[in-house]
Amino acid sequence: MPRLTLRTPFLAGGVAMATLLATEMPAQPAASTPDFSSNEMAWQQGNGGELNAVPGTIGPLTNDPAHPFVPNGRGAQPTFRIADLSTPNLKQWAKDVMKKDNDEVLAGKIAYTPGSSCKPAGVPAILLGAGPYYFVQSPKEVVIIVQGDHQVRHVYMNVPHSRNPKPSWYGESVGHYEGDTLVIDTIGQSTKTFVDNFRTPHSEKLHVVERWRLVDDGKQIQVHITVDDPDTYNQPWQAMRQFRKVQSTLQESACAENNLNFGLFDYHIPVADKPDF
Repeated sequence: MPRLTLRTPFLAGGVAMATLLATEMPAQPAASTPDFSSNEMAWQQGNGGELNAVPGTIGPLTNDPAHPFVPNGRGAQPTFRIADLSTPNLKQWAKDVMKKDNDEVLAGKIAYTPGSSCKPAGVPAILLGAGPYYFVQSPKEVVIIVQGDHQVRHVYMNVPHSRNPKPSWYGESVGHYEGDTLVIDTIGQSTKTFVDNFRTPHSEKLHVVERWRLVDDGKQIQVHITVDDPDTYNQPWQAMRQFRKVQSTLQESACAENNLNFGLFDYHIPVADKPDF
């Protein structure tokens, strides 16, 4: 399979990413600034799918124990994730939407995820994949790339949010460093995205703060997530994800060109109505 390095410009997910000029990169990062850079390295999680709770805090949605989730490869009939809607933190309109969806899934509907339908995942759902994830850091911007379908996030450093950002798949992310931690603040996400793989909806008030830092002597990267959406949740909630460092270079992975793997199901994979060139 062809391989790309982060020193080469490429077209990712329909979005052209310009090469970050060497003159824009610092000669050496400040001693307190974490180095997540992906020079022949990446960050990967053995298992994707769900966010981990933070002890002592309000956590993310969990699976309904009445309908256990069975992933592929377990020697049993796989199932889809069905959220436990008994949580008191989810507002009733969202529960109503999700109950209708859950009932349809239990009746036979396919519960597709962003990854299986080749759609941008949004934040924090982009963190639910296994990876690998690649970082490009410069003084003005941090770029986070997911190998699957080359989903790309742009985090603009040390700038305020726009007054009224136009809603988009990944919203508007601004960031700064707090010692050894990269803090990313995201607003302005399209309501076409889900919060998680339970297909939880959200409003345009969704506000996500991520705190990324190295742990285990730099062998792993940990992200602490705070999700606030006063129109969807009664209180903000917190979650964690952790990824291990692996030797890897970015490979081509075009989801829409791989739709034969999903030929038995309708995953709503987008199809272009005319050739790109």
